[in-house]
Amino acid sequence: MSSPPRLRISEIFYSLQGESTRAGLPTVFVRLTGCPLRCSWCDTEYAFTGGTHHSIDEILAEVARHQTPYVCVTGGEPLAQKHCLTLLHALCDAGYSVSLETSGALDIAEVNPRVSRIMDLKAPGSGEVSKNRLENIPLLRASDELKIIISDEQDYLWAREMLHEHHLHQRCTVLLSPVAGTLPPHKLAEWILRDHLPVRMQLQMHRVIWGNRTGV
Repeated sequence: MSSPPRLRISEIFYSLQGESTRAGLPTVFVRLTGCPLRCSWCDTEYAFTGGTHHSIDEILAEVARHQTPYVCVTGGEPLAQKHCLTLLHALCDAGYSVSLETSGALDIAEVNPRVSRIMDLKAPGSGEVSKNRLENIPLLRASDELKIIISDEQDYLWAREMLHEHHLHQRCTVLLSPVAGTLPPHKLAEWILRDHLPVRMQLQMHRVIWGNRTGV
């Protein structure tokens, strides 16, 4: 008899969602360990290694303790662990409103359709633009969101081109974020307004409230 699936978890914590259209909602974050990418601006390098193994029942019990309907499965890159799909299914079955934060480098086709997929496109400034799995773009639905992190004007121009070439805003909400401490938010705002881009600009609310602390 096979043992129940276990996942390597960096942390599970309760906080306000800081990004996406769910920003501000009290949310339980389940951060899985490991990521195949090394983005230049990554703020969760501590999740690349370490962590402890937990069964799905243990994860569900910890999530339930925080008494909120919103759960975000994040990383690292959560889809790098094969049992992530099983965890997402279990969270949906338990009645949670589930979002998945994923790099866009791995196939999203098998993610439970009840999950809101918050998928990145990696701009050149990330150093990982070659890892974008463009085959994911046609899979995006209105319930999903696409996030592009911008470090400079070249990243912005690349994002603008991708937006128009792939009609991204017609598939789902498109979110543009400045790299904290690198690109002044007002510059990104000015570019978006100048070009009348059909996107939503976002700042990381958790950074505004708590700075660079982890587990918030």
